[in-house]
Amino acid sequence: MNPRWEAWDLLDGEYDVRVLEPSPPAVPTPPWYADDPLEGPYGAKLVTPVSGLGRTWDDLARERPELAGFCADRWLGAWRRLAPLPREFAATRRTLHALAEHVVAAARYAANGKIGLRFTRGGFGTPFFGADRQVRVEAGRLVVDDASHAPKTLGEAAGLAGIPPGMPPDVYTPQTPADPDLPLTVSPPAAGALGAWYGFAWSVLEQLRLDARPLDPSRVQLWPEHFDAALDAGDEAAGGRASFGASPGDAEHPEPYLYVAPWAKRPGAFWTDDAFGGASLPYSALLAADDQRATALGFFHRGLDALAG
Repeated sequence: MNPRWEAWDLLDGEYDVRVLEPSPPAVPTPPWYADDPLEGPYGAKLVTPVSGLGRTWDDLARERPELAGFCADRWLGAWRRLAPLPREFAATRRTLHALAEHVVAAARYAANGKIGLRFTRGGFGTPFFGADRQVRVEAGRLVVDDASHAPKTLGEAAGLAGIPPGMPPDVYTPQTPADPDLPLTVSPPAAGALGAWYGFAWSVLEQLRLDARPLDPSRVQLWPEHFDAALDAGDEAAGGRASFGASPGDAEHPEPYLYVAPWAKRPGAFWTDDAFGGASLPYSALLAADDQRATALGFFHRGLDALAG
């Protein structure tokens, strides 16, 4: 799969394109060992998923409605609304969290010592590594080098990825058990909702990364240990750096949520989440919003303002 090439071909080579999903070739150099979806240099005619760099996919889809489905599926523009979560969402989230930790991220770690993952269409996966390899999850199915599988256990999934199951214990303390007999029971609608959450998160966080350029933002990554997408930004020396992220839910939060987690404790009315001492915006608030992306970006920008103030 080469999402950037696919987008370029769709537009008949008329535009230099940027997409959210990782694309080959594999990047063998530190520190990220991964492509940057917003990286330049840029061609004279550029189309991107964020505003502030050339044209946006969303604008292009308004002009050419035949592009809307392509853009919506990949969270580039013509954005679909987040929908109410299926009943099986939490159980599927826990299953896919284990798969992310002990198979998907573990496959990348075995190749280059990195664990960060990315949004991929319908789910999540690695940047390309090694000989342009990729391991990802799409609609709840494990995809290894474009071959799609429905493994029944964690051990079977690891075998398909060519690794033993489990993240090495010296990397971090896993949040899920590395049991090779763990059954991988996945609800397709719930897996689809999780993929939509990460697509939504990536589209918002990459826009935030561009907006926060003076604040030294990091790359957006999906961290397998917590299963959340996040970037860091802000002035650390002044106590104003924080993680800005999107979690699919955890023990303290039964539904997905956006968060701003300051690295140093901050005073003020914005920081109301007692679970981690930061600020959070629950999924239910996004469902109620007329413009979900604007609401999410507004929340993150309030976090930037609170850190600066």
